[in-house]
Amino acid sequence: MQNDSDRFFVLTGGPGSGKTTLIEALRSAGFATSVEAGRGIIRDQSAIGGPALPWHDRALFAELMLSWELRSYQGSIEQKGAVFFDRGVPDTLGYLRLSGLPVPGHVSAAADRFRYNARVFIAPPWPDIFAQDEERKQTLDEAERTYHALVGVYTELGYELVPLPLAPVETRLRFVLAEAGLV
Repeated sequence: MQNDSDRFFVLTGGPGSGKTTLIEALRSAGFATSVEAGRGIIRDQSAIGGPALPWHDRALFAELMLSWELRSYQGSIEQKGAVFFDRGVPDTLGYLRLSGLPVPGHVSAAADRFRYNARVFIAPPWPDIFAQDEERKQTLDEAERTYHALVGVYTELGYELVPLPLAPVETRLRFVLAEAGLV
């Protein structure tokens, strides 16, 4: 792998599709990973009574998501080898579109500038494992719409989408490592 974008792999998809479980398995297997922006922001903002929550101020939430993803990207440059991201910069663009909000020029510029491996792993909606919780308040319908918004964004940005199988995490882990050329 010659540059950072070659070794930076994104796992994306709608909420409740098993992305974070797979990221945790990759971390346990010894790979560098990022923490999902959305859940981190919701935890932080809830803890301090902040306004940047998706059910209060979607535009502000998106700005914090972008900042988080950029920080994750920059921090990963120092990592050696493959890095797996629980979502990427383009997810912010997808979130804004899904929310019916305008996409500011700086968000588009960030998605163009901060590139990942050309192959992006996408988790399709998986009703059998979908569950809501204190941080994931979206419905299954919204999770499916999120998935389709992300398919559109990543495709427009020139990425090749690699759908994850609806299978146990161990199977998904082997699939991702094989598809990333890491086994």
